[in-house]
Amino acid sequence: MKILYRKELIVNGKNVFVMVDPEDTLAQVLRTQLHLLGTKIGCNAGQCGVCSVLLDGKVVRSCSLKMKRVPEEANIVTIEGIGTPDHLHPLQLAFMKHGAAQCGFCSPGFIVSAKGLLDQNASPTRAEVRDWFQKHRNACRCTGYRPIVDAVMDAAQVLRGERSEEDLKFKLPPDGKIFGTDMPRPSAAAKVTGTCDYGADLGQKLPEGTLHLALVQAQVSHAKILSIDTSAAEMMPGVEAVLTYKDVKGSNRINGLVVYPWNQCNGFDRPILCDEKIYQFGDALAIVCADTIEHARAAADKVKVEVEELPAYMDALEAAAEDAMEIHPGTPNVFFEQPTVKGGETKPLLEKAAYVVSAQYYLQRQPHLVLEPDVGFAYYDAEERLTIHSKSVALYCHADMIFEGLGIEREKLRLIQNNAGGTFGYKLSPTLEAILGVAVMSTGKPVYLEYNMYQQITYTGKRSPFFVDLTMGADKDGKLLAMEYDFIVDHGAYSEFGDLLCTKGNQLIGAGYKIDHIRGRGRVTFTNHAFGSAFRAYGSPQSFFASESCMDELAYQAGLDPFEFRYRNLYREGDTTPTGCRSDVYTLPQLFDALRPVYYEAKERAEQESTPDIKRGVGISLGIYVVGNDSADVAEAAVELLSDGKIAVYHTWEDHGQGSDMGALASAHEALFPLNIKPEQIKLVMNDTACCPDSGMAAGSRSQVMVGNAIADACQKLIDAMKKEDGTYRTYGEMVAEEIPAKYTGNFATGHLCTILDPKTGQFNPYVAYMYGVFVSEVEVDIKTGKTKVLKMTAGIDIGKIANKTVVDGQVLGGLAQGIGLALSEDFEDIHRHTTLIRCGLPFIEDVPDELNIYYLETPREHSVFGCSGVGEAPLTSPHASIINAIYHACGVRIRYLPALPEKILAGLKDNHQE
Repeated sequence: MKILYRKELIVNGKNVFVMVDPEDTLAQVLRTQLHLLGTKIGCNAGQCGVCSVLLDGKVVRSCSLKMKRVPEEANIVTIEGIGTPDHLHPLQLAFMKHGAAQCGFCSPGFIVSAKGLLDQNASPTRAEVRDWFQKHRNACRCTGYRPIVDAVMDAAQVLRGERSEEDLKFKLPPDGKIFGTDMPRPSAAAKVTGTCDYGADLGQKLPEGTLHLALVQAQVSHAKILSIDTSAAEMMPGVEAVLTYKDVKGSNRINGLVVYPWNQCNGFDRPILCDEKIYQFGDALAIVCADTIEHARAAADKVKVEVEELPAYMDALEAAAEDAMEIHPGTPNVFFEQPTVKGGETKPLLEKAAYVVSAQYYLQRQPHLVLEPDVGFAYYDAEERLTIHSKSVALYCHADMIFEGLGIEREKLRLIQNNAGGTFGYKLSPTLEAILGVAVMSTGKPVYLEYNMYQQITYTGKRSPFFVDLTMGADKDGKLLAMEYDFIVDHGAYSEFGDLLCTKGNQLIGAGYKIDHIRGRGRVTFTNHAFGSAFRAYGSPQSFFASESCMDELAYQAGLDPFEFRYRNLYREGDTTPTGCRSDVYTLPQLFDALRPVYYEAKERAEQESTPDIKRGVGISLGIYVVGNDSADVAEAAVELLSDGKIAVYHTWEDHGQGSDMGALASAHEALFPLNIKPEQIKLVMNDTACCPDSGMAAGSRSQVMVGNAIADACQKLIDAMKKEDGTYRTYGEMVAEEIPAKYTGNFATGHLCTILDPKTGQFNPYVAYMYGVFVSEVEVDIKTGKTKVLKMTAGIDIGKIANKTVVDGQVLGGLAQGIGLALSEDFEDIHRHTTLIRCGLPFIEDVPDELNIYYLETPREHSVFGCSGVGEAPLTSPHASIINAIYHACGVRIRYLPALPEKILAGLKDNHQE
């Protein structure tokens, strides 16, 4: 017998009656029964705060509050009750102004929470704002938190009458240009009002008859599949179908897109649904399609899977051992190897070097920890194309990766990106796209699949760990002589992009310094751990953790300050990268000069403020990242003059939350400026393969250069077509009358500017632009507990010209915060323990300092129409290394295996004491 409660509530000032299951949560009722979709659900366990609402004036996490605990006539305020797109609350205006809504998924929860604070305390300090969000577990993965605090402080001033709402609104500068300004991104208003529909919100709007999917997943990491019995599940209520590999019409393999032909695997090693073997924990074995998610999950529990468990190789060293069995039979576990050979022999140089450091470093399997779990849906559209909606940041690429496995013609496949609550790279890999395709093709009906946070954490890709053996040597004057290294990549169960990751590592280890003689080797291996997927700054955090730690150790051995030792060895005009090519600009000395006073003032402060129990220290690191795909990148975009005088811009510059809408708008407006059009006259048509050209994946920090240049090319073609002999421009009507096309495609390609990788030496010139960063971190270490706290971080960044200041600030600040997590807490090693946001080490606001400072050097880039480089990945190249170096400066403990957990520091202190 099912019992319901009749509840009378006051929701956003209106009396409502609802009949509820007492075990349902308030978030469920708000979303599914009252259709208030501004309240998002992330972790569904009260850990992230995205579901925050006000209940009788108090902030509550509605995803963990059961309806049986909600009082009768409770007064509930959701984001919809705070402000609307037409009537924004000062908090919402301030969030827009400061770029505090990036992906925007957490923004409604933060704004509601902030409203609760300001209702109680009209004049909070920054410390009180931070304490409030910490206490209420409002988490953000994008912003670094500082813009959120800035927004609350500004909104409080408006509410106190000390400034006006007009002060918070963007004003077009006198010249009418938006490029380089702080204009809020076009999606900002929707994000701060909760009207931005993410995947689960769109799921609420799917038609009756849509099937809900539940996965049957592997509970072991490596096994032979003996049988899959679906008979009991098929008899369960509401079940339409239970699908296994036998129901997949194509090859049942995802194409991992081998980049380099000497790769020993063909890339077709990841099954859509496992057939012969299980390769990692969580692998999908069957799909239950049912009328409700409850029925689907109940039936999934009835599927019986019989397996023969096999040895599970959970790190690269185990899998690379000579006696290890092949994880993918017929392919060696170490499936890709790439040497680096630059200059002369290194051993003689290292033997005569005055100073030499040899050490092993390990960067862990970092989880992405997005707050919106993966979600997608699929159906056949009016042209009978299989249409898949997801968080994909590589729409055309994903179509290429899955069409053969599904058994569908490529042109009959359409991909659309939903608004994404953050990806940070994991969605460069297909996750649920092929599963959705199998379900639609088998049932002929629309289908919907939503991961919970446990599935998100355990089943999607992770940053691949590197084990790095590194040797660097310098002469008596502190000049680098040579470098040797050998690293092995733990790429998890599947190969996709593994060869590319290896070559990225080779390009970046030791980068930034004049090292004329290098001998190195990178290898990539399968293991049975979570498969490796793209993560912001792909390959560079691993490489720079090793080389920037080693540089620090070498500096101390040579008796030099780590800052000065680096400064002596920085790239200068004519120096070449580890792959033997020149840099696009040589500005690292200028960045170091700019941060020199910051560094030395921090050192003096650390010396003055250290106590016997709390030691303070300062660390420095540099980071470089590449812009684009290796060697031959291509992007397309299109523009069209519309009948109403507006101009549509078509592209697939996918949005992780980084602000692709603002990048495209700023680029188009700047390129179209001769037409004297206003920003609101530009219509962005984004991320639908049915109508947008292939702009390439949103990866490698490539989009502002590649897609921005393609947009500019298309705009110029349109301008040329519209221009009359007298210098004025044709209207749409005149274009039609003269039979002049109104739509133009632009493109940009780099193949003619780059060279191809030499498989024997690893030498090549793969990119037209780079990004440069210098990071200074101040920390304190509690000697009794081993806990490290980051007190302040400063980043010096050269990313070329800045297209939008607010967006770029947000990218840098967010990257610094993720660097803190990478250094100190984040991990996905234990598949049974690291299963929640908190257990995986997600940084909350008190883990990230309020003092995050940025210095920009805007050196124009030659091959970018607007002088820009990329930005998204630069701030996560090496801030973690500066924190680790600061720990050593503080207490003398060198952490070579991340994360730097308190117990590791305590062990180091104990070892130092014994010595």
